[in-house]
Amino acid sequence: MSAVTDIAVETRPDHVAVVELRRPPYNYFDVHLIDALADAYERLAADGDVRAIVLASQGRHFCAGADFTGASSAAPLSADEGAPALYRTALRLFAAPIPVVAAVQGTAIGGGLGLALSADFRVATPESRFVANFARLGLHQGFGISVTLPAVVGRQKALDLLYTGRRVEGTEALAIGLADRLVAAVDLREAAIEHARAIAASAPLAVRSIRATMWADLLPAIEAVTARESAEQAVLRDTADFAEGTRANAERREPRFTGA
Repeated sequence: MSAVTDIAVETRPDHVAVVELRRPPYNYFDVHLIDALADAYERLAADGDVRAIVLASQGRHFCAGADFTGASSAAPLSADEGAPALYRTALRLFAAPIPVVAAVQGTAIGGGLGLALSADFRVATPESRFVANFARLGLHQGFGISVTLPAVVGRQKALDLLYTGRRVEGTEALAIGLADRLVAAVDLREAAIEHARAIAASAPLAVRSIRATMWADLLPAIEAVTARESAEQAVLRDTADFAEGTRANAERREPRFTGA
């Protein structure tokens, strides 16, 4: 598959662009897809007519995380190679010059949650599910979640979600700030566009300036933490607990961790 054809871009007359991931039903990503997504953001930012972006996905789920198997890519990387490269590329998403509103249907899990957190806002449905499931796989979190999740929900709630790996559904996501708006599934895409349209109605140079300031402290923190995240992941991938966690996940059963 080509990462370019796995992304569709629609520019609208209301200064909003919709960027859609097209790897349904789960929209797994790899470094090539994230690179293409960052390219799309930068092209749209260079278009003076686009003032806000809606990040959406085709199919049932927003994004189920990273794919290092090669199933989604003609040029796969191993997990040890791919994670550092992926996180370096993802920094370009966080540095997008114009605001991004994510329309989160179905599941945003693991790295998919990280992708949702790269946006400025998340519009969700009662059926949406946000899951930082890394510890349930025997793995350390990635995609800058160490910084972005506590920035959105607070340190204590972030610790709860990271330690337990539990699922957060739409209503709770709204209550803790993980989602900014909750709408019926049928209205999700239009509600995200409406949110982006409200941003686009403001002075565009001022909005870009405000976004740059508000992300200024987070960007170097994300860059530093993704290096640590990928190093910790590399260590944990060699453990028996990681093997058990991934096996249990595939078999849809409770993992039996031993601390080894």
